[in-house]
Amino acid sequence: MRMFSTVDLLRDIKTVTMAADRQPVAITQHRRPRYVLMTYDDFENLSRRAEDPRRVYGAGETPPDLANIIIPQLDALIEDGKSQDGD
Repeated sequence: MRMFSTVDLLRDIKTVTMAADRQPVAITQHRRPRYVLMTYDDFENLSRRAEDPRRVYGAGETPPDLANIIIPQLDALIEDGKSQDGD
């Protein structure tokens, strides 16, 4: 990743934005990376990948349609475990 200082950005925004057209660039402040500049399309793609459809539910929060799928499976696993233990 190319790095540009905030001074570079202020002095030559065209060069920095042209570099960001090719790949995200880091903008540094006091020689430390502080910001990232990228195209909006790259940002959208990154945001879409970050959306994870998985969700964790606490006890009592599970939607009924999901509970109707999970509970019978859990009951079957419990019964299977009991029969293997000799209970």
